[in-house]
Amino acid sequence: MTNSRAEQFMAKMQFQREQVLEQSANLFWRVGYNATSMQQVFKHTGLKPGSVYLAFGNKEALFKESLSHYAQLSKQGIAASLAAAQSVELGICEILEGMVAQSAASDYCSCFLVKSQLELSDEPSLQAFVSEQLKQIEGLYAARLRDIYGEEQAKAKACSIMLHIFGIRVYSYHSGSELAMRQALRAGLAWLPWQSLNH
Repeated sequence: MTNSRAEQFMAKMQFQREQVLEQSANLFWRVGYNATSMQQVFKHTGLKPGSVYLAFGNKEALFKESLSHYAQLSKQGIAASLAAAQSVELGICEILEGMVAQSAASDYCSCFLVKSQLELSDEPSLQAFVSEQLKQIEGLYAARLRDIYGEEQAKAKACSIMLHIFGIRVYSYHSGSELAMRQALRAGLAWLPWQSLNH
């Protein structure tokens, strides 16, 4: 196999793997880790059992890799939003407003990470794995705020952002909660430039 063919083959395999991870993440996200069977995974991905077990090992390994893939995409999205905004603080406002807007969708399903953190309270090793992904997201906010507020304040503000994100993701299941959440965000994160949003 020539170098170009080998590269094309590897690129195709990587694409297929990412596709399977996205399909699996969507299944675990909607159904939950405990309620998802491997039979559902085979049906949802269209893969044969041998292919899944060969590529990922078992259900727990597939879940972890799917969750990591989701978390990586989330971090990339946050980083891109913050980089594109006029300021880090305004970018955070826009991200949080986007989360509130998402909650109004008829098929709304809370964040995969937050749902998994809540579901897996009786699975310490998996819950620790989910927590690590969430800590990395918190660290991303802290890193972007550090230049403005210094180390300690940046950490405290990043923690406050995550508390509000958890609140949005859970409170969103209350019907018609968008206005209440917007008011709560402005009260709880008063240091952010909400007045600069374009609405």
